[in-house]
Amino acid sequence: MASHRRPKQPSRARVTVLTTAAAAAVVLSANAANAAPSEKPNKDEVKTKVDKLYEEAEQATEKLDGAKEKQQKLQKQISALQDNVARGQEELNELRDGLGSMASAQYRTGGIDPSVALFLSSNPDDFLDKASAMDQLSAQQVESLKKVQEKQRSLAQQRAEASAKLKDLADTRAELAKKKKEVQSKLGSAQKLLNSLTAQEKAALATQEQERATRASERVDLGNSKGSGRAGAAFAAAQSVIGSPYVYGASGPSSFDCSGLTSWAYAQAGVTIPRTSEAQANAGTRIYSQSDLQVGDLVIFYGDQHHVGLYAGNGQVLHAPHTGAVVRYESIGNMPFQFGVRI
Repeated sequence: MASHRRPKQPSRARVTVLTTAAAAAVVLSANAANAAPSEKPNKDEVKTKVDKLYEEAEQATEKLDGAKEKQQKLQKQISALQDNVARGQEELNELRDGLGSMASAQYRTGGIDPSVALFLSSNPDDFLDKASAMDQLSAQQVESLKKVQEKQRSLAQQRAEASAKLKDLADTRAELAKKKKEVQSKLGSAQKLLNSLTAQEKAALATQEQERATRASERVDLGNSKGSGRAGAAFAAAQSVIGSPYVYGASGPSSFDCSGLTSWAYAQAGVTIPRTSEAQANAGTRIYSQSDLQVGDLVIFYGDQHHVGLYAGNGQVLHAPHTGAVVRYESIGNMPFQFGVRI
Protein backbone atom coordinates (compact mmCIF):
# COMPACT_ATOMS: atom_id res chain seq x y z
CA MET A 1 0.00 0.00 0.00
CA ALA A 2 1.54 3.33 -1.05
CA SER A 3 2.64 5.71 1.69
CA HIS A 4 0.62 8.92 2.00
CA ARG A 5 2.83 10.60 4.60
CA ARG A 6 2.94 14.39 4.47
CA PRO A 7 6.34 15.78 3.46
CA LYS A 8 8.43 17.06 6.39
CA GLN A 9 8.29 20.85 6.67
CA PRO A 10 11.49 22.84 7.29
CA SER A 11 11.98 24.05 10.82
CA ARG A 12 11.15 27.61 11.72
CA ALA A 13 14.82 28.33 12.58
CA ARG A 14 15.98 27.16 9.16
CA VAL A 15 13.38 29.28 7.41
CA THR A 16 14.52 32.31 9.37
CA VAL A 17 18.19 31.77 8.43
CA LEU A 18 17.40 31.33 4.75
CA THR A 19 15.16 34.38 4.71
CA THR A 20 17.82 36.53 6.38
CA ALA A 21 20.52 35.33 3.97
CA ALA A 22 18.33 36.07 0.98
CA ALA A 23 17.54 39.54 2.26
CA ALA A 24 21.22 40.26 2.83
CA ALA A 25 22.03 39.10 -0.69
CA VAL A 26 19.42 41.46 -2.11
CA VAL A 27 20.82 44.38 -0.11
CA LEU A 28 24.41 43.64 -1.18
CA SER A 29 23.34 43.34 -4.80
CA ALA A 30 21.53 46.66 -4.60
CA ASN A 31 24.50 48.34 -2.98
CA ALA A 32 26.85 46.92 -5.59
CA ALA A 33 24.59 48.15 -8.35
CA ASN A 34 24.34 51.62 -6.86
CA ALA A 35 28.00 51.98 -5.81
CA ALA A 36 29.98 54.42 -7.85
CA PRO A 37 33.11 52.98 -9.44
CA SER A 38 36.35 54.08 -7.75
CA GLU A 39 37.58 57.19 -9.44
CA LYS A 40 41.14 57.45 -10.69
CA PRO A 41 42.99 60.37 -9.05
CA ASN A 42 43.49 63.30 -11.37
CA LYS A 43 46.80 64.94 -12.22
CA ASP A 44 46.69 67.46 -9.38
CA GLU A 45 45.79 64.82 -6.78
CA VAL A 46 48.63 62.63 -7.98
CA LYS A 47 51.04 65.57 -7.79
CA THR A 48 49.98 66.33 -4.20
CA LYS A 49 50.54 62.71 -3.17
CA VAL A 50 53.84 62.51 -5.03
CA ASP A 51 55.09 65.75 -3.42
CA LYS A 52 54.25 64.29 0.00
CA LEU A 53 56.14 61.09 -0.82
CA TYR A 54 59.12 63.14 -2.02
CA GLU A 55 59.14 65.04 1.28
CA GLU A 56 59.07 61.77 3.23
CA ALA A 57 61.84 60.42 1.02
CA GLU A 58 63.93 63.51 1.75
CA GLN A 59 63.45 63.02 5.49
CA ALA A 60 64.72 59.47 5.12
CA THR A 61 67.53 60.68 2.84
CA GLU A 62 68.88 63.00 5.53
CA LYS A 63 68.94 60.07 7.96
CA LEU A 64 70.67 58.03 5.28
CA ASP A 65 73.29 60.75 4.80
CA GLY A 66 73.83 60.85 8.56
CA ALA A 67 74.37 57.08 8.68
CA LYS A 68 76.85 57.32 5.79
CA GLU A 69 78.78 60.06 7.55
CA LYS A 70 78.87 58.07 10.79
CA GLN A 71 80.04 54.97 8.90
CA GLN A 72 82.93 56.90 7.34
CA LYS A 73 84.00 58.31 10.72
CA LEU A 74 83.84 54.89 12.38
CA GLN A 75 85.89 53.32 9.60
CA LYS A 76 88.61 55.96 10.07
CA GLN A 77 88.57 55.52 13.86
CA ILE A 78 88.73 51.72 13.58
CA SER A 79 91.60 51.95 11.11
CA ALA A 80 93.54 54.24 13.47
CA LEU A 81 92.87 51.93 16.45
CA GLN A 82 93.99 48.87 14.50
CA ASP A 83 97.19 50.65 13.47
CA ASN A 84 97.84 51.59 17.12
CA VAL A 85 97.22 48.02 18.24
CA ALA A 86 99.64 46.69 15.60
CA ARG A 87 102.35 49.14 16.65
CA GLY A 88 101.67 48.42 20.32
CA GLN A 89 101.99 44.70 19.73
CA GLU A 90 105.39 45.24 18.11
CA GLU A 91 106.54 47.28 21.11
CA LEU A 92 105.25 44.60 23.47
CA ASN A 93 107.12 41.91 21.54
CA GLU A 94 110.33 43.96 21.79
CA LEU A 95 109.85 44.37 25.56
CA ARG A 96 109.28 40.63 25.93
CA ASP A 97 112.35 39.89 23.84
CA GLY A 98 114.37 42.09 26.19
CA LEU A 99 113.08 40.20 29.22
CA GLY A 100 113.84 36.94 27.46
CA SER A 101 117.44 38.02 26.95
CA MET A 102 117.80 38.80 30.67
CA ALA A 103 116.23 35.46 31.59
CA SER A 104 118.61 33.62 29.27
CA ALA A 105 121.61 35.32 30.83
CA GLN A 106 120.56 34.32 34.33
CA TYR A 107 119.75 30.78 33.21
CA ARG A 108 123.30 30.35 31.85
CA THR A 109 124.67 31.34 35.25
CA GLY A 110 122.46 28.79 36.96
CA GLY A 111 119.69 31.07 38.21
CA ILE A 112 116.00 31.28 37.26
CA ASP A 113 115.00 34.76 36.30
CA PRO A 114 112.02 35.96 38.35
CA SER A 115 110.58 37.43 35.17
CA VAL A 116 110.01 33.89 33.93
CA ALA A 117 108.13 33.10 37.13
CA LEU A 118 106.14 36.28 36.60
CA PHE A 119 104.75 35.04 33.29
CA LEU A 120 103.93 31.69 34.90
CA SER A 121 102.25 33.31 37.90
CA SER A 122 98.46 33.29 38.17
CA ASN A 123 98.63 36.77 39.69
CA PRO A 124 101.41 38.80 37.97
CA ASP A 125 100.64 42.02 39.86
CA ASP A 126 100.91 40.27 43.23
CA PHE A 127 104.11 38.51 42.18
CA LEU A 128 105.67 41.75 40.97
CA ASP A 129 104.91 43.52 44.26
CA LYS A 130 106.39 40.70 46.34
CA ALA A 131 109.44 40.23 44.16
CA SER A 132 110.19 43.94 44.22
CA ALA A 133 109.90 44.04 47.98
CA MET A 134 112.29 41.08 48.31
CA ASP A 135 114.86 42.66 45.96
CA GLN A 136 114.60 39.57 43.77
CA LEU A 137 114.56 41.69 40.63
CA SER A 138 117.06 44.21 39.38
CA ALA A 139 115.89 47.78 38.84
CA GLN A 140 116.16 47.24 35.07
CA GLN A 141 114.00 44.11 35.22
CA VAL A 142 111.36 45.82 37.37
CA GLU A 143 111.15 48.71 34.91
CA SER A 144 110.89 46.33 31.94
CA LEU A 145 108.18 44.27 33.60
CA LYS A 146 106.17 47.37 34.43
CA LYS A 147 106.40 48.50 30.80
CA VAL A 148 105.20 45.08 29.66
CA GLN A 149 102.21 45.21 31.98
CA GLU A 150 101.36 48.79 31.00
CA LYS A 151 101.55 47.92 27.31
CA GLN A 152 99.38 44.82 27.84
CA ARG A 153 96.70 46.89 29.57
CA SER A 154 96.84 49.56 26.85
CA LEU A 155 96.49 46.96 24.11
CA ALA A 156 93.58 45.28 25.87
CA GLN A 157 91.81 48.64 26.18
CA GLN A 158 92.41 49.54 22.52
CA ARG A 159 91.25 46.12 21.35
CA ALA A 160 88.06 46.48 23.43
CA GLU A 161 87.48 49.96 21.97
CA ALA A 162 88.03 48.68 18.44
CA SER A 163 85.64 45.79 19.08
CA ALA A 164 82.94 48.18 20.33
CA LYS A 165 83.39 50.43 17.29
CA LEU A 166 83.21 47.44 14.96
CA LYS A 167 79.86 46.54 16.52
CA ASP A 168 78.72 50.15 16.15
CA LEU A 169 79.83 50.03 12.51
CA ALA A 170 77.79 46.88 11.92
CA ASP A 171 74.72 48.55 13.48
CA THR A 172 75.30 51.66 11.39
CA ARG A 173 75.52 49.61 8.20
CA ALA A 174 72.25 47.91 9.10
CA GLU A 175 70.65 51.33 9.66
CA LEU A 176 72.10 52.47 6.35
CA ALA A 177 70.51 49.56 4.52
CA LYS A 178 67.18 50.20 6.28
CA LYS A 179 67.12 53.90 5.39
CA LYS A 180 68.16 53.20 1.81
CA LYS A 181 65.30 50.73 1.49
CA GLU A 182 62.91 53.29 2.99
CA VAL A 183 63.98 55.98 0.52
CA GLN A 184 63.67 53.59 -2.41
CA SER A 185 60.22 52.51 -1.21
CA LYS A 186 58.99 56.13 -1.06
CA LEU A 187 60.41 56.90 -4.48
CA GLY A 188 58.96 53.67 -5.87
CA SER A 189 55.51 54.59 -4.57
CA ALA A 190 55.81 58.05 -6.11
CA GLN A 191 56.85 56.56 -9.45
CA LYS A 192 53.94 54.14 -9.34
CA LEU A 193 51.54 57.06 -8.90
CA LEU A 194 53.16 58.93 -11.77
CA ASN A 195 52.91 55.83 -13.96
CA SER A 196 49.15 55.78 -13.35
CA LEU A 197 48.80 59.05 -15.28
CA THR A 198 48.08 59.20 -18.97
CA ALA A 199 50.81 60.28 -21.36
CA GLN A 200 49.06 63.64 -21.72
CA GLU A 201 48.94 64.16 -17.93
CA LYS A 202 52.60 63.20 -17.56
CA ALA A 203 53.57 65.68 -20.27
CA ALA A 204 51.52 68.41 -18.56
CA LEU A 205 53.24 67.77 -15.21
CA ALA A 206 56.68 67.74 -16.83
CA THR A 207 55.96 71.02 -18.57
CA GLN A 208 54.68 72.53 -15.33
CA GLU A 209 57.84 71.48 -13.46
CA GLN A 210 60.09 72.76 -16.25
CA GLU A 211 58.34 76.12 -16.36
CA ARG A 212 58.64 76.42 -12.58
CA ALA A 213 62.35 75.66 -12.68
CA THR A 214 62.95 78.11 -15.52
CA ARG A 215 60.89 80.83 -13.88
CA ALA A 216 62.63 80.32 -10.54
CA SER A 217 66.19 80.06 -11.80
CA GLU A 218 66.31 82.61 -14.60
CA ARG A 219 63.90 85.38 -13.69
CA VAL A 220 64.26 85.58 -9.93
CA ASP A 221 64.84 89.06 -8.52
CA LEU A 222 67.57 88.89 -5.88
CA GLY A 223 67.47 92.61 -5.29
CA ASN A 224 70.75 94.32 -4.45
CA SER A 225 71.87 91.58 -2.06
CA LYS A 226 75.44 90.44 -2.54
CA GLY A 227 77.32 87.81 -0.67
CA SER A 228 80.65 88.52 0.95
CA GLY A 229 83.52 86.49 2.30
CA ARG A 230 83.27 82.73 2.37
CA ALA A 231 79.47 82.75 2.57
CA GLY A 232 79.43 84.73 -0.68
CA ALA A 233 81.91 82.29 -2.24
CA ALA A 234 79.73 79.34 -1.17
CA PHE A 235 76.66 80.99 -2.69
CA ALA A 236 78.51 81.66 -5.95
CA ALA A 237 79.52 77.98 -6.07
CA ALA A 238 75.88 76.94 -5.61
CA GLN A 239 74.83 79.34 -8.39
CA SER A 240 77.28 77.62 -10.73
CA VAL A 241 75.34 74.34 -10.48
CA ILE A 242 71.81 75.71 -10.97
CA GLY A 243 69.90 73.18 -13.06
CA SER A 244 71.75 70.16 -11.64
CA PRO A 245 69.38 67.29 -10.76
CA TYR A 246 68.38 66.30 -7.24
CA VAL A 247 69.66 62.79 -6.45
CA TYR A 248 69.27 61.39 -2.95
CA GLY A 249 72.58 60.90 -1.17
CA ALA A 250 74.49 62.96 -3.75
CA SER A 251 76.90 65.75 -2.80
CA GLY A 252 78.17 66.96 -6.16
CA PRO A 253 79.63 67.95 -8.38
CA SER A 254 76.92 67.09 -10.93
CA SER A 255 73.97 66.11 -8.70
CA PHE A 256 72.90 66.91 -5.16
CA ASP A 257 70.43 66.40 -2.36
CA CYS A 258 69.63 69.42 -0.18
CA SER A 259 72.43 69.14 2.38
CA GLY A 260 74.75 67.74 -0.26
CA LEU A 261 74.45 71.05 -2.13
CA THR A 262 75.12 73.24 0.91
CA SER A 263 78.06 71.16 2.19
CA TRP A 264 79.56 71.04 -1.33
CA ALA A 265 79.11 74.79 -1.83
CA TYR A 266 80.89 75.64 1.42
CA ALA A 267 83.64 73.15 0.64
CA GLN A 268 84.31 75.12 -2.58
CA ALA A 269 84.78 78.17 -0.34
CA GLY A 270 87.29 76.27 1.82
CA VAL A 271 84.90 75.66 4.71
CA THR A 272 83.98 72.22 6.02
CA ILE A 273 80.46 71.91 7.45
CA PRO A 274 78.56 68.77 8.54
CA ARG A 275 76.89 66.63 5.90
CA THR A 276 73.27 66.57 7.10
CA SER A 277 70.74 69.39 7.43
CA GLU A 278 70.13 68.53 11.09
CA ALA A 279 73.84 68.81 11.87
CA GLN A 280 74.20 71.95 9.74
CA ALA A 281 71.47 73.54 11.88
CA ASN A 282 74.03 73.55 14.72
CA ALA A 283 77.06 74.56 12.66
CA GLY A 284 76.95 78.29 13.34
CA THR A 285 75.02 81.22 14.80
CA ARG A 286 71.25 80.88 14.50
CA ILE A 287 69.26 83.73 12.98
CA TYR A 288 65.53 83.66 13.71
CA SER A 289 64.48 86.78 11.80
CA GLN A 290 64.30 86.48 8.01
CA SER A 291 65.09 90.18 7.73
CA ASP A 292 68.51 89.55 9.30
CA LEU A 293 69.53 86.86 6.80
CA GLN A 294 72.50 87.51 4.51
CA VAL A 295 73.39 85.92 1.19
CA GLY A 296 75.07 82.56 1.76
CA ASP A 297 73.51 81.92 5.17
CA LEU A 298 72.06 78.44 5.57
CA VAL A 299 68.28 78.36 5.79
CA ILE A 300 66.69 75.50 7.76
CA PHE A 301 63.14 74.37 6.98
CA TYR A 302 60.55 72.12 8.71
CA GLY A 303 60.28 71.29 12.38
CA ASP A 304 62.51 68.25 12.12
CA GLN A 305 65.09 70.31 10.18
CA HIS A 306 65.15 67.89 7.25
CA HIS A 307 65.64 70.52 4.54
CA VAL A 308 68.29 73.20 4.02
CA GLY A 309 69.18 75.75 1.38
CA LEU A 310 71.28 78.89 0.92
CA TYR A 311 69.77 82.33 1.35
CA ALA A 312 69.86 84.14 -2.00
CA GLY A 313 68.54 87.55 -0.96
CA ASN A 314 65.20 89.29 -1.47
CA GLY A 315 63.25 86.50 0.22
CA GLN A 316 64.65 83.78 -2.05
CA VAL A 317 66.49 80.57 -1.26
CA LEU A 318 68.75 78.56 -3.58
CA HIS A 319 68.34 74.83 -2.92
CA ALA A 320 68.01 71.29 -4.24
CA PRO A 321 64.25 70.71 -3.70
CA HIS A 322 63.41 67.03 -4.18
CA THR A 323 63.57 64.07 -6.54
CA GLY A 324 62.46 65.06 -10.01
CA ALA A 325 63.53 68.68 -9.53
CA VAL A 326 66.78 70.57 -10.11
CA VAL A 327 68.87 73.05 -8.13
CA ARG A 328 66.92 76.31 -8.34
CA TYR A 329 65.72 79.44 -6.59
CA GLU A 330 62.47 79.42 -4.66
CA SER A 331 60.56 81.76 -2.40
CA ILE A 332 61.54 81.23 1.23
CA GLY A 333 57.83 81.34 2.06
CA ASN A 334 57.08 78.17 0.08
CA MET A 335 58.38 76.04 2.95
CA PRO A 336 58.06 76.29 6.75
CA PHE A 337 61.07 78.46 7.71
CA GLN A 338 62.68 77.62 11.07
CA PHE A 339 65.83 79.74 11.25
CA GLY A 340 68.99 80.68 9.42
CA VAL A 341 72.53 79.66 10.31
CA ARG A 342 75.54 81.91 9.77
CA ILE A 343 78.67 79.81 9.34
